[in-house]
Amino acid sequence: MASDKRLYTIDDLINKASSYITKEEELDKIRRAFEFSKSKHLGQFRESGEPYYYHPLTTAVILTTVYADSDTICAGLLHDVIEDCGVTRQEIEDEFGVVVGNLVYGVTKISKIHFSTENEALIEYYKKIIVGMSEDVRVIIIKLADRLHNMRTLWAKDEEKQKKIARETLDILAPIAHHLGIHKIKSELEDLSLRYLKPNVFYDIADKLNNTKLERDKVVNDMIVSVSNLLKENNIEHEIKGRSKSIYSIYKKLEKGRKFSDIYDLLALRILVDNVQQCYSIIGMIHAKYKPIPKRFKDYIAMPKTNGYQSLHTTVFGIDGYLFEIQIRTYEMDEIAENGVASHWAYKEHKDLKQQGTSSTEAKLQFFKSIVELNEDKMSSEEFVNSVKNEILNNNIYVFTPKGDIFELPKGSTPIDFAYSVHTRVGETMVGAIVNDSIVPLDYELRDNDIVKIITNKNSPGPSQEWLNIAKSTRAKNKIRTFFSRSEKDNYIERGKADLEKELRKRKLSFNDFFTEENLSNIYKTTKVTDQNDLYLNIGNGKYSSSYIINLIYKKDETVEAVKKVEVPKSTDGDVIVEGIDKIKVNLANCCNPIPGDEIVGYITKGNGISVHRRSCHNLAFLDNRMVNVNWNLEDANKKFVSSVFIHCKDYDKSLLEIMQKASLSGIGIDSVHTNRKMDEIVYEVDLLVRNLEHLNNFIRDLENMSYIEKVVRIIR
Repeated sequence: MASDKRLYTIDDLINKASSYITKEEELDKIRRAFEFSKSKHLGQFRESGEPYYYHPLTTAVILTTVYADSDTICAGLLHDVIEDCGVTRQEIEDEFGVVVGNLVYGVTKISKIHFSTENEALIEYYKKIIVGMSEDVRVIIIKLADRLHNMRTLWAKDEEKQKKIARETLDILAPIAHHLGIHKIKSELEDLSLRYLKPNVFYDIADKLNNTKLERDKVVNDMIVSVSNLLKENNIEHEIKGRSKSIYSIYKKLEKGRKFSDIYDLLALRILVDNVQQCYSIIGMIHAKYKPIPKRFKDYIAMPKTNGYQSLHTTVFGIDGYLFEIQIRTYEMDEIAENGVASHWAYKEHKDLKQQGTSSTEAKLQFFKSIVELNEDKMSSEEFVNSVKNEILNNNIYVFTPKGDIFELPKGSTPIDFAYSVHTRVGETMVGAIVNDSIVPLDYELRDNDIVKIITNKNSPGPSQEWLNIAKSTRAKNKIRTFFSRSEKDNYIERGKADLEKELRKRKLSFNDFFTEENLSNIYKTTKVTDQNDLYLNIGNGKYSSSYIINLIYKKDETVEAVKKVEVPKSTDGDVIVEGIDKIKVNLANCCNPIPGDEIVGYITKGNGISVHRRSCHNLAFLDNRMVNVNWNLEDANKKFVSSVFIHCKDYDKSLLEIMQKASLSGIGIDSVHTNRKMDEIVYEVDLLVRNLEHLNNFIRDLENMSYIEKVVRIIR
């Protein structure tokens, strides 16, 4: 791990940057950014004791190790000036350009999000940080460099903050560094996190490594000489490096039950050459001289990882029977493996080398495309973060189409997941699957290198509900749910049409007389539906009754007329103000249960005062024209009002318990619950106690984000 005591100078930064940034105007811009940052942070000090500007300076130095461009380095120098110094985004753009301004603003947005890894805020943080960073990957590279320096000086914090920051780093930022391919930052973040989360384990492994260092160094040096002589005999120019495992990677192996003495890839070599052909030649030479371990050969050149990583891996019995993990790659592959996508751009732009089998920058950012796709799938925050953790930040498998196209899927995926990853239509018309020339069931678990062919039939009825239990990926599950949501909509439309036609026949009314263009136009205007199918849908799902719709046409004399605005005194007693009437009994109508925030109207009853309805209450259509204007007059903001909803759920044992827990966390009371079962669906009729419309709507949104809840509908009886 890098020292956390080094204080860099601007000359150090310029020397490092100038090794790959050659334009003097870009280097001058970096100098100006440093002076700007130093002047704005003047008089500020870090908890570790040094002047604050050393932190952004060190962040910028770390960025040079991954070959960040000049705009990124400038943003690294300025990344705290908006938050800590009152500098505006416009000032930065005026001085250093729009790109630098955008990058600094992006880092500032991420830095403002504070959370605990032990509560639900983590979910929203994941969502915001990952989707936010995908707009410009350089934002997260700056954040990683910023966090690395903070981790190097974490000793200055108290123990509680050390553990909180270390956990956040290990759970969120280190995996992102890994998927960006920035190995050197990822590895150091992991080691430093372990140092503060489990110091005893960290120092125990460090001591064991130190105790065996002399023996390991001798064996590694002997192996380097042996392999080097082999390559020289075959006239291959090369470079060989001994490679040590990080403390964290050793800890993960020990955590799985391995003994320290059994971790054979503590001994490792990396062979660097000029081109891909030499990589494959060398693997043959190595295997001819040193016996390989079965199933330990990996070809990441032909099948790169999504972060752009390319290399050949093998494990062999080397000098004196010691096991060695050997990696073989080109110099360019090594730059990208160590420093990530940023180094790829620098390597191309400043070293002017031809592309040697590496995937494009676009492909290297596939990780971020995956994140954006997930966010567009309208899943709940909880589903989103679980899919990110389980499907994108974990080990995946790679499978092929019969034409050789590669698809990356979560481990444990089935042909259903593969079909939906190819295209939604392929998933919806799938009737079978062939894997490696054999027909397999749809719950077959795919493995690395499987060749998968999906059998489709355009007349297929579509997926079955059982597929939700078989699919592994969140993407596939969401596509299946969407299919059934569409099917359910079609059912509601058919039901609504049948119900309306039945009511017309019952009243002996002519279909042709009812469905005139004028009548439909009046119905659409009153109900705010868009077309006939939308009308049927609203009847089928229970929002409007067929009788109400028919009465809009055949009982016009009983519909509500608009209430004229009259300037009259207002009563101020109670929760509702009645214009023009003082000291009168006011009741909230039980049919629609209005709550503060609803648009309301008052109806003068016979002997029971004013009945207050929501303006959208369809029962108003059957009341005569005794309406008055009313308004809310709420003084106690914490007062609770009854609001009734239907909650449509899939059949899930713990659904009611979890709904009640969610209500409690939202500060909502439950007055009563009635349960109705309909085949594989449960409908809860719930009387809630809420403060206002916003309180209710927030709760409904929370419920609809739960995976097993289909919809929540507010009731008008």
